[in-house]
Amino acid sequence: MRLRPEQLDAALRKPLAPVYVVTGDEPLQHGEACDALRRAARAQGYTEREVLTVETGFDWSRLGAAAGNLSLFGEQRLIELRVPTGKPGDAGGKALSAYAADPPADALLMVQLPKLDKRAQSTAWFRALEGAGVVVAVWPVEASRLPAWLTQRLRARGLQPTPEAAALIAERVEGNLLAAAQEVEKLALLLGEGPVDLEAVTGAVADSARYDVFGLVDAALAGDAAQVARSLGGLRGEGVEPPVVVWALARELRALHALARRVAAGEAAGQAMAQARVWDKRKAPTGAALRRLSVGRIENLLRLAARCDRVAKGAESGAPWDELLELSLGMAGVRFVPRPLSA
Repeated sequence: MRLRPEQLDAALRKPLAPVYVVTGDEPLQHGEACDALRRAARAQGYTEREVLTVETGFDWSRLGAAAGNLSLFGEQRLIELRVPTGKPGDAGGKALSAYAADPPADALLMVQLPKLDKRAQSTAWFRALEGAGVVVAVWPVEASRLPAWLTQRLRARGLQPTPEAAALIAERVEGNLLAAAQEVEKLALLLGEGPVDLEAVTGAVADSARYDVFGLVDAALAGDAAQVARSLGGLRGEGVEPPVVVWALARELRALHALARRVAAGEAAGQAMAQARVWDKRKAPTGAALRRLSVGRIENLLRLAARCDRVAKGAESGAPWDELLELSLGMAGVRFVPRPLSA
């Protein structure tokens, strides 16, 4: 059985399936689906929880052991199996297929996977898991649907946005749902409940003393290393999720890369920015970044951004905030000793 994220809550009010698979690369919906499953499991008596993360050398017998080691008190157990690569390998595929063929009555298995292509979804182990339970596939919200998605989320917090207000927030976050959720929480905190129009959104943003990812990007573009460090520290202190910061920096780097290539080919920076529809207030810092960063340097930073993304999602070891500091300071022009980076 397959469900969309918005169908999950209703399904979880019924008796739980023995297996749930959450797959996709959109971090907000992926995380919220897993949280909803944890809440439902607790509510239905799964009071024990064990987390298994599949890394190099993982012993797949641990999955069977987790399911077989039942509590002396007969308590039910939630087993979270995290497969960051989405590739369990031959041994893992056999273990998952065997589990799905005979899931224990007192255990609930939640398998967390990234986005899988059609070939991966056709494997025996994936089809076995799907046949034994429920697959929740999360996808990015299309740009045309984002204002409606924001409106629904704002209403859930007691806010009644106008279409113009929702459109402004959608434009601000440009498709990133983690950033969108942060904006909703910020508006709920600042405005409380009630109607929200364009002026209220603009005023709330202007009056907020909070650090945000857009301020970090502006500081990095302008080459203000001190402000970059302050902004990043503020984001971390406020509990902003690292993938939100990675997304904002990587998006700006991709835009800079396209502009830098045009400038390197002989086009004037001002003309390139005009053709790319860079906002007037962003032209000065963007121009400064283009003068400071070569095409090759931006490509190195994009490779570093890819590593940051893997670290932030748990697919590679490292400290996410340290990686983000290096990336954002690199955008600001600070040079570090080169190190090998995988693509």
